[in-house]
Amino acid sequence: MLRFTSLLLLFLPLFAHAEERWLWSTAYAVPKETTSEGSGYFSIIEGKNGHIYVGAAKYGSNAYLVGFDPQAKEMKIAVDCMKEIGSTATGFAAQAKIHTRNNIGPSGKIYFGTKQGYTKKGESLTDYPGGYPMVYDPATGKTKVYDIPVKHQGIISVTPDESRNLAYISTCDDGRPIEKSRFLVLDLATGKYKDLIETEHMYAFIVVDHLGRAYHPLRGGDIARYDPRTEKLERLKQTIDGAAPKADSHLVDENSHCLNWDISPDGKTLWCVAMSGNQLYSYDLTKEGDTLVGKSHGPLLKSAVSTDCRALCVAADGKLWMGINAVEERPANDPKKPDAMKKETFMHLISFGPGQDACRDHGRIAIKNPDYTTFTDDAGKQLPWHHGVYKYSDGTTLPRYSCLGVCAARDGTVYVLSLAPFTLHAIEPE
Repeated sequence: MLRFTSLLLLFLPLFAHAEERWLWSTAYAVPKETTSEGSGYFSIIEGKNGHIYVGAAKYGSNAYLVGFDPQAKEMKIAVDCMKEIGSTATGFAAQAKIHTRNNIGPSGKIYFGTKQGYTKKGESLTDYPGGYPMVYDPATGKTKVYDIPVKHQGIISVTPDESRNLAYISTCDDGRPIEKSRFLVLDLATGKYKDLIETEHMYAFIVVDHLGRAYHPLRGGDIARYDPRTEKLERLKQTIDGAAPKADSHLVDENSHCLNWDISPDGKTLWCVAMSGNQLYSYDLTKEGDTLVGKSHGPLLKSAVSTDCRALCVAADGKLWMGINAVEERPANDPKKPDAMKKETFMHLISFGPGQDACRDHGRIAIKNPDYTTFTDDAGKQLPWHHGVYKYSDGTTLPRYSCLGVCAARDGTVYVLSLAPFTLHAIEPE
């Protein structure tokens, strides 16, 4: 359980609420020299040393893996990606961000990859050489860099199977409406790749089950499963509650959809939340046959008008944590229109665990240390890319923009990421 606080809000610039329940976070600014637009995506994991590792985006320049020490409450650059590959390229040719969900193996090594940014006038998509899978060892401070698997495509997923000395890779070309995305196997010893299939799926997450089989979503709703024991690739159908997924689930979108995937600690259950779908699903990975049997567990936040989920993780105890941005209808508190409602967006932390029959909302996230970083220059002007935090008139400070990652640490602290400035929020257990 997480700490809640209730307080009386007097006058709010957006809405006045008689009583509000906040979920308080301690905010830490990711070093500003590691990001150009106050951003980072999906990339967060706890190391075996208890440090939290976050990937940052510095467009046109570099990508960094940043380590946060919860005891010292300090952040330091762990990996300078351009330095590791020996490149001084800039613009679209640079490695612009770490967009992979960081994964960790039993060895304690952290697996991630680099990705392209965005083209500017005069730049070509072929300027970008391609992304690099990387493996960082916190014990030694050293990083192993693997060759580019697919030219001109970035890396969106790196999932290790250290028991077989393999890692599974998903690439991305950022094409729209249809993404080009290869599903590959990387031999960690030789550095050689085995190309399995073109998936045409955006922002893919790869998971490995209890039998060592690797799963990758395919455009249109099917799922690729590779078994390293037989070196065979299967194409699986899926059902939800005994029927084909509904069109509005986003599980079978024609041009794909960002699907947050993670796997249970025993490797027998795949959990899924579609980014724009206010619904939690699970799949039983122990069933035989060519169909993944899925089940709906209800909405993430029943009261929401809509939700945006780009942050899902499964903790070591099997509990799911989800960071969402939810659009909610709120009383407008207009004396002339007592029944009027307006919409407001809040960042929420949601959980689902053993013994629960529905998702639990832990509350709207607010920042208890609002002066955690500098927001203005010496003249009092707001710094660029610092517009993602706002205040009510009573001083209550809220993150405005998308929750881009979540990590449940072993000590019970849950960490989430927000944008502009790029911020790590620590939400402590009771």
